[in-house]
Amino acid sequence: MPNELIHKELRINSYGSYLRRRFGCRVSKVNVDGGFTCPNRDGSRGTGGCIYCDNSSFSPKGTEAIIPIEAQMAEGMAYHKTRLSSSKFLIYFQKFTNTYGPVAKLSDLYRRALDHPDVLGLSIGTRPDSVSDEAIELLSELARDYYICVELGLQSMDDAILSDINRGHNLAEYLDTVQRLSGRGIEICTHLIYGFPGETRAGFLKAARLISGLPVDSVKLHQLHVVEGTRLAELYRSGAFSPISLDEYVGTICDFLEELPPQVAVQRLYGSAPLAIRVAPNWDLKNNQMWYRIVNELRRRGSWQGCRLEAGERRVANGEKR
Repeated sequence: MPNELIHKELRINSYGSYLRRRFGCRVSKVNVDGGFTCPNRDGSRGTGGCIYCDNSSFSPKGTEAIIPIEAQMAEGMAYHKTRLSSSKFLIYFQKFTNTYGPVAKLSDLYRRALDHPDVLGLSIGTRPDSVSDEAIELLSELARDYYICVELGLQSMDDAILSDINRGHNLAEYLDTVQRLSGRGIEICTHLIYGFPGETRAGFLKAARLISGLPVDSVKLHQLHVVEGTRLAELYRSGAFSPISLDEYVGTICDFLEELPPQVAVQRLYGSAPLAIRVAPNWDLKNNQMWYRIVNELRRRGSWQGCRLEAGERRVANGEKR
């Protein structure tokens, strides 16, 4: 593992390690609900949302828009201080599309979050089709003094899959938004999901090569899971959709990591839904257990994040074709 960004034990450039290098202390992300909606639900882009989406599957308790943002922050910060001894925090606007609203609303919420002395910056979850030029100007202004990361939910780079899952945007819109965000002091995180109906391992791995050529700072990877109340749950129960296996997911994610440049930090390798609404797959693994499934597979292979890129570069240096 010649690259110094790669954690010797984890074999990846973990986001936690990146934040510690950058800020010199333990930094935790605190989730808040800013009361946003989604253009794929309110009719602007579509209705019904993505076929897999139920926000309760990834929204922590205590993050409801009716609760003032300051109270949500206080609860989350207290939890992380006790659990992880974190001293500084990033406020994560997670639920729905957190740049989808008037700039005055965005400015009010973002600045209130940044007003706390222990807050170093913001992570803002959004969609590629919902980041206006005015929002980018606001984020650029904030990025002069704070850490600002925009998390773009691409989910798949395959336009046919995006259409099938009722995503409501395409790859071109993602690429355009990445270009408009880049060079402004704003970090970019890309969300990807593996396991969509009709998706192949080879197709998913193309996303690693796509990201290699873009100014993307971090990624979040997630298996597709089925939760109650979604169109995907109906497809699953009818036999029209079968989730991927645990071994398939672990193997594919390791392949992906081997092709991911070392400078791209890895924020997430796995997601889970609350048991009360989870339909499938039921792997019954906690996040840390899933991380080590993947880490142990990298160890078994003798590989690490970016190793396939490094091997290709060595071949080119030796005069061989990739």
